[in-house]
Amino acid sequence: MKLQKNKKKKSYILFFTTALLFAFLATGCQIKSLQPISDSRFMLDTIVTITLYDSNDQNILNGAFDLCEQYENLLSKTRESSEIYQFNNRKNNEPITVSDETAELLQKGLYYSEVSDGAFDITIAPASELWDFKSENPRLPNAEELKEKVKDIGYKNLHLDGNILTSDDPRTQIDLGAIAKGFIADKLKEYLLEEGVTSAVINLGGNVLCVGNKPDGSNFHIGLQKPFESHSETIETLAIDDLSVVSSGIYERYFKVDGTLYHHILNPKTGYPYENNLTAVTILSEQSVDGDGLSTTCFSLGLEKGKKLIESLDNTYAVFITKDGQLHYTKGFEQFLAENENK
Repeated sequence: MKLQKNKKKKSYILFFTTALLFAFLATGCQIKSLQPISDSRFMLDTIVTITLYDSNDQNILNGAFDLCEQYENLLSKTRESSEIYQFNNRKNNEPITVSDETAELLQKGLYYSEVSDGAFDITIAPASELWDFKSENPRLPNAEELKEKVKDIGYKNLHLDGNILTSDDPRTQIDLGAIAKGFIADKLKEYLLEEGVTSAVINLGGNVLCVGNKPDGSNFHIGLQKPFESHSETIETLAIDDLSVVSSGIYERYFKVDGTLYHHILNPKTGYPYENNLTAVTILSEQSVDGDGLSTTCFSLGLEKGKKLIESLDNTYAVFITKDGQLHYTKGFEQFLAENENK
């Protein structure tokens, strides 16, 4: 009778051990075969795509898009609920109290306005609102009206004291379109890391932020679009690990009138598009908000001054594409080319 009990006990232990082994193997297979999940939605006036590589939790993905919507409601210059809209439509030039997040982004915008000596200016709104790059029948703004609007541009009129935003000029208006997507991408990365996601790609209409690397330890491959070609045609492929890739170029939003191309990167001093020899600038940086601010800043500064600025910064790299199709790299950029990945 005692022997029979021992047999039963051994049989139970064997069954339990086998069950544990099966569960371990099943779990291992599940992790090994975990497929990325991805979703795309039209937000921030572009196509936003978020891909998770080490999680199949749709709730995390939905939460990321919810967060994106919250920031759009906060920072858009066209949504009446936003703090930027409220500032731009203030009465009697009254001070506006903004949230910590808006204040943080405004501080970044003012920093790049200062670094570029106004070549990048977050108070460009009076001029940018006169340009419609989406119209089926685009037209140039009235020259006299644009000249008058330019007088109201000047980041030095804007003052941020903690969360209190004021301006010396009652006609000052803010447009954060050149820097907001990078800021939002960084906030989305913070959210994903808090949710335990350590491998993902956030793509906000060309502003790409890689969270870590692929689950197998390899780099993400990010293609740089060839100017004026389809998104599938690339001029270079980058091997990226936990970095941001942001591009600004004249091919993104533009129209032609009488054979002349007019693009969306405006000179705050004239209200017209910058005229230089560049078609695009791509920035690699740790923070996407910096890549966003620097891509526009460096385009505005031009090739030589732009390269000098980037090479004065730590852990920041750039490639400038000139109108002749040549690529001009700052020091260290070429290490990120996919063709150099295994060298």
